[in-house]
Amino acid sequence: MTVTVEPVLVAELLVEGERMPVYVHVVHHPVGRVLVDTGMTELHPAVADMDPRVFPLSGRAGFDLAGIDLVVNTHLHFDHCGGNRLFRGRPIHVQRRELDDARNQEDYTIREWVDAPGVQYRPVDGELELLPGIRLVPAPGHTAGSQVVVVETGGRPSVIAGDTAVFAGELDEPRTEGQRLIRSLDPGEVWLAHEEDPWRPRADPRRTP
Repeated sequence: MTVTVEPVLVAELLVEGERMPVYVHVVHHPVGRVLVDTGMTELHPAVADMDPRVFPLSGRAGFDLAGIDLVVNTHLHFDHCGGNRLFRGRPIHVQRRELDDARNQEDYTIREWVDAPGVQYRPVDGELELLPGIRLVPAPGHTAGSQVVVVETGGRPSVIAGDTAVFAGELDEPRTEGQRLIRSLDPGEVWLAHEEDPWRPRADPRRTP
């Protein structure tokens, strides 16, 4: 069974004077295509100070919105859920704690993007096998309700981690519960929302080929 992960650039944000990319990830699985996070599709006054540049999935040549079978939000900050409205009628999988916090905490996200008309959530409590070889795992840290997507590819797993680590170097010295969980999975690669290339573990001289 061949499963691959494809990063897709959907936005750039101005953070501390530098442009920070925003990626979503498509998992190509023999049973279907899974989209992890949905990025941004429009501008909003609440984040105007970040000078967003938006490259929405809906306007991307060759990207088949109808070909996405399942959608996952790692968490519901604005740059991860702004495209949820593009998938009306398809269940979006998110941890129940994350959905509750996004709906009830002030200054958490852009709430009208979370509950855009027609968006349907499938709240998840803990781990869930989404498809054979693809599972959702809670990874608290960036938010209390964050989750990661663990993809079995035949060797060491790939992990799609959203903002569990914002920068790849954070995984070299994990500090949060979610970062430690990722390292405990012994992944071959970890895809992050704000890095183009995946993080890979440093060579361990104790590991046999």
